[in-house]
Amino acid sequence: MVSLARIAGLRGELREQEPMALHTSWRVGGPATRFYRPADLQDLASFLGGLEHAQPLLWLGLGSNLLVRDGGFRGTVIATLGRLDALQRLDDTSVFVQAGVACAKAARFAARQGLGGVEFLAGIPGTMGGALAMNAGAFGGETWDRVVMVVTIDRRGRLHDRPPADFQVGYRRVRGFDGEWFVAAHLKLAPGDVGASQVRIRDLLEQRARTQPTGRPSCGSVFRNPPGEHAARLIEAAGLKGHCIGGACVSDKHANFIVNRGDATAADIERLIERVRERVAQATGIRLEAEVHIVGEAA
Repeated sequence: MVSLARIAGLRGELREQEPMALHTSWRVGGPATRFYRPADLQDLASFLGGLEHAQPLLWLGLGSNLLVRDGGFRGTVIATLGRLDALQRLDDTSVFVQAGVACAKAARFAARQGLGGVEFLAGIPGTMGGALAMNAGAFGGETWDRVVMVVTIDRRGRLHDRPPADFQVGYRRVRGFDGEWFVAAHLKLAPGDVGASQVRIRDLLEQRARTQPTGRPSCGSVFRNPPGEHAARLIEAAGLKGHCIGGACVSDKHANFIVNRGDATAADIERLIERVRERVAQATGIRLEAEVHIVGEAA
């Protein structure tokens, strides 16, 4: 590990050739050229301002919804989990949350504050930065339903306050400004009941445990649901539950999950994603679109 304290006054930590298998929920992935943990938002702004403009960046929270290929990522990974972690109530119904806060933590915080409407976040295995980037949802709720303002950062480290009207938001898609990334959001919640919200969160987590393979490494849902359909139903109908390539298997519990049974490579998982897509297309004429973000170089 190399400290950046001596370089331009930065206070974060830099690691070189960091194995991404240590930081992704699938537990696979080759090394990142550089892996940076900012001390806070100000430190991140300074770090970005000192990078070459063409430097490839990968933003990382809990490492879900992400497949890093076995050859690794030739660029800089910025790890926000536990670093951009501000979470506070602003007024009667507003909450400010930074990108490195786990979605489940945000849900529990709102519940304790007597605020409702984001209990569904407890079922999302990622951070708020990723939830904002893809309009993550679960159990009928979606992240951007509650967004009233976001804070983004650009390649020069400049911060921007932007309203939802600046973005095209849809199902698991958010389109905004190239070269800007989400670092925080203002959420508008609803007055609620502490006990009722906590019970709702508990029930959602119990439902998740019953229906999803939470005990094995996965990325969350692999494919977007086609309009009027469910990817899991299509995969199961194509006879792919339990189908494996190497150490990667379609979950027996939920067909839209691919699990690492312990010895999978990123290549195993990527080949299985393509096989599922091909088999479902052959069986139904529907070509599934991957929800997972695939980056890096093949080994």
